[in-house]
Amino acid sequence: MADIQSDSNPECFGNMEIVFPMGKRGLRETPDHCMYLCAYKTPCLRKAISGVKGIEVKEEMVERGEQSGVLGFFQRWSKKKILHNEKNKFSRTNFP
Repeated sequence: MADIQSDSNPECFGNMEIVFPMGKRGLRETPDHCMYLCAYKTPCLRKAISGVKGIEVKEEMVERGEQSGVLGFFQRWSKKKILHNEKNKFSRTNFP
């Protein structure tokens, strides 16, 4: 799939707090205007989840998994360690 040119993207493109905000139930939800009306939905959400904020969303998912009893201590520890390493790698490569 070809990337959409960045100069044609809407201002909200890839902004996690706009395109995938925390909902009233404590879960992240894509707003209806993004989900059904935006032609940029898929690349926009991919961009939002690919940065540091995306790693934080994955950390939220790990926490919910532990709280619900789906993840045990070692699974949680392993996933958090992987996400921590991703965050460090991301910050080293994007911020010289």
